[in-house]
Amino acid sequence: MNSYAQMIGSAPVVMVEFFATWCIHCQHMMPVIAQIRELLGDSAPIYQIDIDKESDLASQEGVQATPTFIIYKDGKEVWRFAGEIEGKLLVQKLEGFMN
Repeated sequence: MNSYAQMIGSAPVVMVEFFATWCIHCQHMMPVIAQIRELLGDSAPIYQIDIDKESDLASQEGVQATPTFIIYKDGKEVWRFAGEIEGKLLVQKLEGFMN
């Protein structure tokens, strides 16, 4: 991926998780994200961005807490949530935007 714009426009519905390796809540969400990625396959790509490696991007996107989940539809932000969240709720949100 060359740019964030290309990333979020790479499919009709895309989810981005901004995380930090030291964040305990992010660590709790890692297996959940892996399960969702397996469940949805290529129908909704999930990108994970380390805020320590991409601090400029995180600040440009207004990320103030980790983890922050952002769902994009057709390249536009349609939903955002910061903190731990149940995997089934994330799947429901993603599938809702896919229909």
